Amino acid sequence: MTTGLWGRTEQQDFRSRVRGTLLGAAIGDALGAPVAGLSLAGIRETHGLEGLTEPATAYGRRGAVTASTQLTLFTVDGLIRAHVRRDTGAWHPPTDIHRAYLRWAATQHDWGPDERRKDNGWLAHEEWLYARRGPDRACLTGFGDEILGTLDKPKNPTARDAAATVRSSPFGLLVGWEPALVLQLAVECAAQSHGHPTAYLSAGAFAVIVHGLTRGETLDASVQRAVGLLEARPGRQPVTDALQRAVSAVTAAPPSPKAVESLSPGDGRDAEDALAVAVYCAMVAEDIRHGLRLAVNHGGDSTATGALCGALLGALHGETALPAPWLADLEGRATILEISDDFALEMTQGPTLHGPAVSSSGWLARYPRG
Repeated sequence: MTTGLWGRTEQQDFRSRVRGTLLGAAIGDALGAPVAGLSLAGIRETHGLEGLTEPATAYGRRGAVTASTQLTLFTVDGLIRAHVRRDTGAWHPPTDIHRAYLRWAATQHDWGPDERRKDNGWLAHEEWLYARRGPDRACLTGFGDEILGTLDKPKNPTARDAAATVRSSPFGLLVGWEPALVLQLAVECAAQSHGHPTAYLSAGAFAVIVHGLTRGETLDASVQRAVGLLEARPGRQPVTDALQRAVSAVTAAPPSPKAVESLSPGDGRDAEDALAVAVYCAMVAEDIRHGLRLAVNHGGDSTATGALCGALLGALHGETALPAPWLADLEGRATILEISDDFALEMTQGPTLHGPAVSSSGWLARYPRG
């Protein structure tokens, strides 16, 4: 999109949904972190019969985020860099996303930012990101070298957990793209670490759903579009079945942890199961608190389902619907807001920041073309 296609109201709505998506994902991630790995019985034993209802301590503080949020932020960084690099005639977003994930990988083994790397941009110099917060093994191995995984030669072809899906909400924020292209980009970038079709197709479906919500569509319509776009994809059946299970469950019984756990036939840690739980919880949510509490109180991957549901509800309702007390505790909130606004600025005002006729040195220092 060009600047001329965006009126003031449209820009404000878009920025609110970008902030809502990224902050919502982080809030859900942080809410689920204290109960990661616990069964529903274990959650109730620790937090009472109602389960976890408010942010609790994980990694030494309330509101701590996990590697899911870290990787989501680097996805945003990579997308901005991809748009900036178009000025050079280079346009291959999967490569820019992969370079961003390699910058994330450095945060998992370096003590702190490498001041000598001037092409790192500002995000990789945020010291709070240099912390291991339960990174998925497939992400560590997928980004453990500079080889780019592709759909023809994916990394970790047996990895089918939700780690690639939870980092994929930013692809859905590309509202100027057609949904099919959003799906393709999310799928290609997921295969850089998670090569099982169920994992990368779940990531693509999630991105398409966020895309529809960011455009102002209903959650049901966005889910059905994702199902339709998956139709021609080999290996789609587990993902489309999971999404249809989520939609059917909405009217089958009142929302409850039992209803949530019924959506996960296995251990609840496969990507399609986490996506189904998140979609269901977003569909039945009375408000964001209710949706997120439902999304994390089960025996599956609570950080993934919390993050996925938070992104969906944030994209649907915008930032002002997010619970203020939970935002106040959120780790890295200033960074998330900053990169959210940078993304919105790039998508709506990019031609005024960089291009043949104009070049903002400050912007290019934040998002180098290299």
